Amino acid sequence: MTGITDGADGMAFLDIEQVVFTYPGRPPVVDGVDWRVQAGEVHCLLGRSGCGKTTLLKLAAGLLRPQSGRILLRGAELAEPGPQLGFMFQAPTLLEWHTALGNVLLPVSLQRRPAPQDEQRALALLEQLGLASHAQRHPRHLSGGQQSRVALARALVLDPPLLLLDEPFAALDAITRAELQDDLLRTCRERGTTVLFVTHDINEAVYLGDRIALMHGGRIVADMAVDLPAPRTQAMRHGPAFNEHCARVRAAMDRTAA
Repeated sequence: MTGITDGADGMAFLDIEQVVFTYPGRPPVVDGVDWRVQAGEVHCLLGRSGCGKTTLLKLAAGLLRPQSGRILLRGAELAEPGPQLGFMFQAPTLLEWHTALGNVLLPVSLQRRPAPQDEQRALALLEQLGLASHAQRHPRHLSGGQQSRVALARALVLDPPLLLLDEPFAALDAITRAELQDDLLRTCRERGTTVLFVTHDINEAVYLGDRIALMHGGRIVADMAVDLPAPRTQAMRHGPAFNEHCARVRAAMDRTAA
């Protein structure tokens, strides 16, 4: 096993260059961040609470504008959110008066009246995530894991090349969380989606990530490759390679906090 290695080469799909963001009256929350993300990879942004990782994700989504620096997506400066981005929040945030299918179609409905092919695409996503028989159910009749799967399908319905997720599975029980992690990896690998995933969970970052960016004090202090084979399986969590990766990431986090 080659372990965790540093560096990232090649042309970046997403390029964050010297980005600074400050809330009024506070020190910089994001402080001169450089971060390069390659196409088709899963990048996990890992750090303790308050380190700036959610703010950085919002900057990468175009939900916030940096005070200095720039963010390039496929070589073009990112000015605002658009159909090239899918976003999944910490809570599913489903509309109670819509069915599961209606919630998945919401990004389409905000632009235009959904066409039959849009509904077919949404139904295909629900089927892929094991929810085909729940398409006409309302959120109150869905479990937490099912609601999260609907939120994932909604984030992917416009087939965005970049998917951003802000600790979307944190409130789920351990078994459901593991199932959703597998759903995310399988679905995004099949679609070739590039993923930015915010988490404070080392185990989750190692399981999901091709790379892990470690954030502390508003800066990315390490960018590490995770050399585990794909596809990832839950059995890997019990092996020495996986646990060695987790130990090395934890050691890197401890060094930054010292």
